[in-house]
Amino acid sequence: MQLQDILYSQGFGTRRVCSGLVQQGLVEVFAGAQGAAAERVTDSALDLEAAGLRFRVQGVDWAYHEKAYLMLHKPAGTECSQKPSAWPSIYTLLPAPLRQRPSKSAVQGVQAVGRLDQDTTGLLLLSDDGQFIHRMSSPKKHVSKVYEVQTKHPLDPQQVQRLLEGVVLDDDPRPVKAAACEAVAPLHLRLTLLEGKYHQVKRMVAAVGNRVEGLHRSRIGGLELPADLAPGQWRWLSEADLALLKP
Repeated sequence: MQLQDILYSQGFGTRRVCSGLVQQGLVEVFAGAQGAAAERVTDSALDLEAAGLRFRVQGVDWAYHEKAYLMLHKPAGTECSQKPSAWPSIYTLLPAPLRQRPSKSAVQGVQAVGRLDQDTTGLLLLSDDGQFIHRMSSPKKHVSKVYEVQTKHPLDPQQVQRLLEGVVLDDDPRPVKAAACEAVAPLHLRLTLLEGKYHQVKRMVAAVGNRVEGLHRSRIGGLELPADLAPGQWRWLSEADLALLKP
């Protein structure tokens, strides 16, 4: 694949822009094993093996990814929308190439897998792989999501039991129940869901006579939010991470 096409596929702009980056000497390619020095390339039509390629653009190191799979520690006060209404978008936390990766659809760049409310924190997945997004989002796939819930009032066993048995929400006559539910502390509920309705955790807790004061998603499937990933930070998902997300 030509270098300009590789850069285009990774979100560095149009092919013309990518060609210009190379011709201006702003692109370096790492040749050989890990730890090898980067070499400046000025031929935008240079053919390279894309898989496993590492390169540097304007001083920032990148690795080629055919598809992007990311995790983000969503901070409070952000919206999971490209066009936020009142709060900053989570997409501003990502570098421009991830937001500009070309797509066959009308929307470019990586997309959030589901949404978290603006005041909810925790693990959020993003990708430009439509099949992956569907698999992670579909209730038919039974991918579990674990939430740490801070409640206003002390929890009692009856509330926990009702959440396990199912509660009726105002937009669905079918009871919605937790896959697992545990009172970790008097004001700390750990709730596991297999689907994601609008404000579902808050509405379920309200249905049993309590109120959510704080909400944090700690796990999706077998993937737990890393302790060293601070709010607002992101990282690529490894092969081991992706394996933990498989049903």
